[in-house]
Amino acid sequence: MNKRTDTIRNLFAQPSSEALSADNKDLETRRVPAGAVRTMKETFSDIERENEALRAQFADSARVVEIDPSLIDPSPFADRFAHDDDASFDALKQSIAERGQEIPVLVRAHADGTGRYQTAFGHRRVRAAHQLGIKVKAFVRALTDDDLIIAQGVENSAREDLSFIERATFAMMLERSGRSRAVIQQALVIDRAEASKLISVAKAVPNEIVRAIGKAPKIGRRRWQEFADALGDASALKRVHDATASPAFAKLDSDQRFARALGAASHQEARKSSAEAPLAIKGLDGQVFAHCRSNARELKLTMTNAAGAEFANFLIARLPDLIQEFESSDADDGATQQS
Repeated sequence: MNKRTDTIRNLFAQPSSEALSADNKDLETRRVPAGAVRTMKETFSDIERENEALRAQFADSARVVEIDPSLIDPSPFADRFAHDDDASFDALKQSIAERGQEIPVLVRAHADGTGRYQTAFGHRRVRAAHQLGIKVKAFVRALTDDDLIIAQGVENSAREDLSFIERATFAMMLERSGRSRAVIQQALVIDRAEASKLISVAKAVPNEIVRAIGKAPKIGRRRWQEFADALGDASALKRVHDATASPAFAKLDSDQRFARALGAASHQEARKSSAEAPLAIKGLDGQVFAHCRSNARELKLTMTNAAGAEFANFLIARLPDLIQEFESSDADDGATQQS
């Protein structure tokens, strides 16, 4: 049984009184910390009390039911970028197809009373079941928005594949929806300082740029902070918008898209594009034979089609004559200047 399975199942288990007693006895022998340490301790004590209340609520009714996945909507507080994890999702769907759904999802009845549900956690299992044409095993609970977010955070804490920018965007969304910092900390299992860093970066990078880049799984806080700082310049922001609008940008993977956007923001991409801008070589009918790039040390021709290849063979055959013509032209220019 993996860590994620243990964490979710423990949500429905009450801790033993003996364990609680031992914990309380141990606390009595400790010296109470001061200052910032005490503040953090009190914050996480509040979080644990809320977790205990949530566990108690779940324990009241732990019966698993089966629901048509077409009746289940996503969480109104999505933490993962949509469909940006196809490889892991395909593996999950295959596992469910072969072995069935091992871990139930958690849902609540939709507030509009239409008989629909909203996902607290397990949205990928819901999506997989929908594609497989099977019902979803689920716990149905009466959850407030805060309860739903905290329960969603239980799964987050056992999952290692949420990227930095997904966590940052989730934290900012929770704050803008009116959630307290305590709920945000609990949902992401972080302290107040880390919550502030996440929200600061998410606010500095426009949402349309974040979505164009995607989850960027290998990019951490330091590089996202560097990118956010670079976007303080209006000209940098325009360069990034131009870069993300390029058709070539969408063909890159998410980490490469981040690197391209960062390069544009820091002017590296702009300098590179200017230095390497290709020249299209066209025939009389406007057809492009090749693209040419050149600098002080080299000339590079890239053929675009079969006609371009024929042009390359023609050019190679003519090179000796062209060199002789060039040298003669250079000598003629020198004689003209002397006269």
